[in-house]
Amino acid sequence: MNKLRNPATPLRDQAALMLMRASPVAELDLHDAGLVVDAMQPVFVEAGTVFIEEGQTDGNEFMALLIEGQVRAENATGAPGEDMVISLIGAGSLIGEMGLIDGAPRSATCTALTDLKLAILSREALRGLVEVQPAVAARLLLTVAGLLGGRVRENNRRLRTLSQVAKAMQRELDATHAINRRLLRAHDIDAPSSVNAALQPPSLPALDSGFDTDLAPSNFGPLDGR
Repeated sequence: MNKLRNPATPLRDQAALMLMRASPVAELDLHDAGLVVDAMQPVFVEAGTVFIEEGQTDGNEFMALLIEGQVRAENATGAPGEDMVISLIGAGSLIGEMGLIDGAPRSATCTALTDLKLAILSREALRGLVEVQPAVAARLLLTVAGLLGGRVRENNRRLRTLSQVAKAMQRELDATHAINRRLLRAHDIDAPSSVNAALQPPSLPALDSGFDTDLAPSNFGPLDGR
């Protein structure tokens, strides 16, 4: 979490309202959302900063509530400069909740497109919330589970779409290959004899062998010197 600094103005109430809207499944009221925000750390991120990096394993056990600004989430494609943008994330969204749960390497890179104001909830802070306010923590975890379930469903939908596109492209390729094969066969049938003759290798000239076509013994003379 380098290049980050705390904002000068507290945003507790605004963050609490946003958390309520971001977690309708958990049905957090303003008081409970405020308790969660109290466990968070306010952070400012400058525009252009990569604050979550795909494959990152250190310091990634947190999630963030985006209070102000816009974030670009993208995946690497393996080709330099050709990362694939997954989504543009706006204010009121939760980011990085998977890291809060399992601490596994980050699955996407998040870059600040504008200056950001975030509220960060670390795993350590979540543990403290579980001990002090277990009911509130349980509702918060229900929110996280709902977000993760929604992303799994969205990924499944995208996979189905990609599968359908791939099958359609394969059908187009098969049809194109079939047309090409028919055209080649028609060309072979209709090709003029002069073209076919031109494609044949040249015939060898006849050789004067000195042999008569008649193989009667009388046509064979004595071998010289014998």
